[in-house]
Amino acid sequence: MSTLEIAKDLFFIERGYLSGNHFAYRAEEPVLIDTGYRSEFAETARRLDDLGVDLSKVGLIVNTHCHGDHIGGNKIIQELSGCDTALHKIGKHFIETKDSWATWWKYYGKEADFFTCTRTLEDGDTLQVGPHEFQVIHAPGHASDGIVLYNRKERILISSDVLWENNMAVLTMRIEGNGALFSVRESLEKLEALDVEVVYPGHGKPFTTFRGAIRMSKKRLDTYLQDRDQIGTDLLKKMMVFNLLMNGAVEEEGYFTYLMRMHWFRETVDLYFGGEYGAKYDEIVNYLVRRDILRRKDNKIFTTVKK
Repeated sequence: MSTLEIAKDLFFIERGYLSGNHFAYRAEEPVLIDTGYRSEFAETARRLDDLGVDLSKVGLIVNTHCHGDHIGGNKIIQELSGCDTALHKIGKHFIETKDSWATWWKYYGKEADFFTCTRTLEDGDTLQVGPHEFQVIHAPGHASDGIVLYNRKERILISSDVLWENNMAVLTMRIEGNGALFSVRESLEKLEALDVEVVYPGHGKPFTTFRGAIRMSKKRLDTYLQDRDQIGTDLLKKMMVFNLLMNGAVEEEGYFTYLMRMHWFRETVDLYFGGEYGAKYDEIVNYLVRRDILRRKDNKIFTTVKK
């Protein structure tokens, strides 16, 4: 997976589906934007070391939101360096109050550690990353504390999980509320006003089809508004893959029982599908197997998606 210099000494580090992409400004006191997933920290540290980034000298970590796949290295790096960390004021509140529900960690069974948040970011703030100036844009929907970072000079958008090229990040109405669909649309409308050449998303490769990605997201939102069950189906598909990335190959015989202990699985089926747990499990698993996103071997089930 690629590492790209997107502006002088500012690097985009591509990861997979489990660990969010992140960024590093290489300097005497490096600045990091997002730090991946905790269980993948060894790879995060290796990629940063390859760039010549000394983790013991990091001056600042900026997080686009406080989900576990974006803040996983924060505590470790903060303990090594004593660095500042910056979050939108909503995320800062979640971290300061140790809210493992609003951060999604407990709800989705994600590995994560609380850390000390020392700086507050608000919509319209200017964030200085070395010589590079980014506008902070609050863009909730996927995450109530979600932000994107826009560099007007280079026409760069660090879109995190607000905008992907060919898909949408999961929407968790149980946590974000029934207005999350409308928050996403308002966030996309904010982005439409920007002049963007390249988008660097939270997962996946960089892309230049900025307007097309917004149109795709709006079309998906329209589908959700017309058929709310589609929200639940998409959530179950994405989170089942994410869960298997976290856990690796699991015994298929016990996997349904395991999922029934997970808040996200049980509540999603309750909310959208009237508690038909077994039927919905079979439907999603069989769909993902047909698409070769999941495979069965030696009585185990696992995903083909790369971490």
